[in-house]
Amino acid sequence: MVSFLEFEKPIAELEARVIELRATASAGDIDIGGEIDKLEQRAAKMLVDTYAKLTPWQKTQVARHPDRPHFKDYVAGMFDNFMPLAGDRAFSDDQAIIGGLATLGERRIMVIGHEKGDDTASRVRHNFGMAKPEGYRKAIRLMQLADRFGLPVVTLVDTSGAFPGVQAEERGQAEAIARSTEQCLALGVPMVAAVVGEGGSGGAVALAAANRVLMFEHAVYSVISPEGCASILWRTADKASDAATAMQVTAQHLKGLGVIDRIVPEPTGGAHREPVQAIANLGAAIGEELDLLTGLSPQDLRTDRADKFLAIGA
Repeated sequence: MVSFLEFEKPIAELEARVIELRATASAGDIDIGGEIDKLEQRAAKMLVDTYAKLTPWQKTQVARHPDRPHFKDYVAGMFDNFMPLAGDRAFSDDQAIIGGLATLGERRIMVIGHEKGDDTASRVRHNFGMAKPEGYRKAIRLMQLADRFGLPVVTLVDTSGAFPGVQAEERGQAEAIARSTEQCLALGVPMVAAVVGEGGSGGAVALAAANRVLMFEHAVYSVISPEGCASILWRTADKASDAATAMQVTAQHLKGLGVIDRIVPEPTGGAHREPVQAIANLGAAIGEELDLLTGLSPQDLRTDRADKFLAIGA
């Protein structure tokens, strides 16, 4: 069953009506197949029309949908031979960021990403994808390992932001994020990052300072959440919709601004409706970008990254 968002209520009502009619048709001899077909076509058209004109706030809601694929789903559907590598070798293993060796097609890579979890227990275990310093230091360790063995790095970004707790600040949260961003820029191997859900603040940039930054069609990427921005500007989170519009958080806006390089299409209705197709789309896009980067020298890769980020806003 699909969990419908607030703006999808008219679609939900139509689809519920279709289910009711199917139950009626299967229980009796009444032929209502034609009526069911009409309703299905109407619901499908309404879904296409709705998702063709989503507002930035509605896209934020889609990006946060609980049924949207998470890191473990991408690992299972996109990569083979995944071998997780744990710990920062200094404090602990942060489950908000997971990484390890894997293969994408015939290519061996290092994959790193945020994991939010998909039920109460896993969300608590993964801290809702909000990493602490040890998570970013683990990412640094894995990127250095990939650099040493000449493995491309692929990162999957999906976080509302780094964990803002006192313990994280005591252990050097800002420094860890800065070091992780620095390590991305220093890599001598190709790096492709994909914003697959939320890309929130420095917690996202720490894994996204890549040669190529991809973004799902209905993902969002911003320096602060719309609610946080609204609370600062208007002293109320009720203005989150206005904040999302003003901040230009969508993939379409960010592509025009040069912040991202490529928009990856999602199935109609969002990645949560057809996760297998969404994962396949992303895997193909990442493979194509890695093909384009293969063969560049370490210095060319570093220069490419530096030029890309220095050009933003110029």
